Amino acid sequence: MTGDDDRPWLARYDPGQPDSITLDHPDMLSLFRATVARAGERDALRYFDGRISWAELDELSDALAAGLLDTGLSPGDRVALYLQNDPQYVIALLATWKAGAVAVNVNPMNRERELRLLLDDSGSRVLVTLENLYRDVAASVVGDTAVRTVVTTSELEFQSRNDSRLLGGVTRIACEGTVDLVGLVERFRGQRPPSVSPAPEDTAVLTYTSGTTGPPKGAMNTHANLVFTSQVYRGFCELSGDDVILGVAPLFHITGLVGHVTAAMLLGAPLVLTHRFEPSAVLETIAAERATFTVGSITVFIALMNAPGASSDALATLTKIWSGGAPIPPSTVAAFRDTFGQYIHNIYGLTETTSPSHCTPAHAEAPVDPTSGALSVGVPVYDTVVRIVGEDGQDLPPGEVGEIVTTGPQVVKGYWNKPEETARALPGGALHTGDVGYMDADGWFYIVDRKKDQINVSGYKVWPREVEDTLYEHPAVREAAVVGVPDEYRGETVKAFVSLRPGTEATAEELIAFTKERMAAYKYPRQVEFLDEIPKTASGKLLRRELRPPAP
Repeated sequence: MTGDDDRPWLARYDPGQPDSITLDHPDMLSLFRATVARAGERDALRYFDGRISWAELDELSDALAAGLLDTGLSPGDRVALYLQNDPQYVIALLATWKAGAVAVNVNPMNRERELRLLLDDSGSRVLVTLENLYRDVAASVVGDTAVRTVVTTSELEFQSRNDSRLLGGVTRIACEGTVDLVGLVERFRGQRPPSVSPAPEDTAVLTYTSGTTGPPKGAMNTHANLVFTSQVYRGFCELSGDDVILGVAPLFHITGLVGHVTAAMLLGAPLVLTHRFEPSAVLETIAAERATFTVGSITVFIALMNAPGASSDALATLTKIWSGGAPIPPSTVAAFRDTFGQYIHNIYGLTETTSPSHCTPAHAEAPVDPTSGALSVGVPVYDTVVRIVGEDGQDLPPGEVGEIVTTGPQVVKGYWNKPEETARALPGGALHTGDVGYMDADGWFYIVDRKKDQINVSGYKVWPREVEDTLYEHPAVREAAVVGVPDEYRGETVKAFVSLRPGTEATAEELIAFTKERMAAYKYPRQVEFLDEIPKTASGKLLRRELRPPAP
């Protein structure tokens, strides 16, 4: 049993780490103001050749908050942020909080149907977006929603380098009926909005789940949730204001929001942004900015390994690397260290845990389970209790596979306007994650898969992760995703979708034979299909649902 009185993972913490922490600040605005007071002249944001200090960020977000209030925004309203990894995201996030409102994170890859769903569900009154996203998507949507004000901006602002790999072809677009963000800031520059002090339990951000288990739901990440998990990153990853944070995770995603934005706010450390991820440009940025820390999906690190210029000294300064959001094959961790000399620490969490619930300590390496070959996702962080629960709801002993159930200060209070969903997923405040895994006797946790991804082959259960990890051991495999497909004889059979590393070759027969030598007969894939790219969410999770055949 895993409970308050039996937490073997505490022995895995680095020396000197506490098992419990207190919040430095009651809310994110108090946290931000403290950083401005002590580090005002230091860089807050670095965007190509642009620099914004903490004091300037305070002034810009004050002006935008005053401008939003002047357009009719009221405290408690929702402001949708439909942006890429640009300075305007951070400015608008702070302005939203300063106006007493709630930020709504929107994936910039969303199209009309998805954008309308989130705007309707959140009841957002303001939309802040890029000019091209407004022209291509939002313009045809907002008129049918509660949005009253649209603020547009360009990724060309706040820099002058215009890197063609990331900003090539971008031009300014006139967006009739919208308000220009920089123009609004200039109109209200020097003004301060009325002071607000959010309560710790107030919702700071609605972060929508990826929808892998149904329609997206707005997780209510509170101010206290964000402060706590920012401190988790600081403590477990041993970060300080001397670090330089590389923003490779999407800022709209919970990993980017906390592991990049709010962690930087807590530390007073510069956050380096590049609009979007482009491997060769990011390698150059790491060297130019002497980035020291990042957290992102494993697909980011796979792309860096395969980028021109990948060499042992390319990541010399980037000594603090964590990866979450998608499963990590042990063979990829080894290959990354062979390429760059740096170790990737595993981290695990969900939107509903406001980023990390588990983390591999800074001075540890995650073990690999000798039976399954799975890489541990780490140990529960401060003040967090994680149980493995069976189908009957009872706690299971170490080594037994069941659902992961998490309680702690990072767990959200519920889903926006969805009391039934909240009651189902968070009975008594304990998050039933839907992820399946186990804890070993030493307190390390391992994820097997989500319940719905299990494949039933003639009554035998196959977890896609195990097959994918085996495929990753083949030197030609860059990415792999495994699903179950109908089979008249077995009920289901295992099918693998594979993309190959540049400059390599492999046949389906070769990969089938490779896995057959390494797995039980019912587990290895009978079918292999090659793709240029495996479909993924913006955070790097494999979209297995897009690979499954449609239901009859």
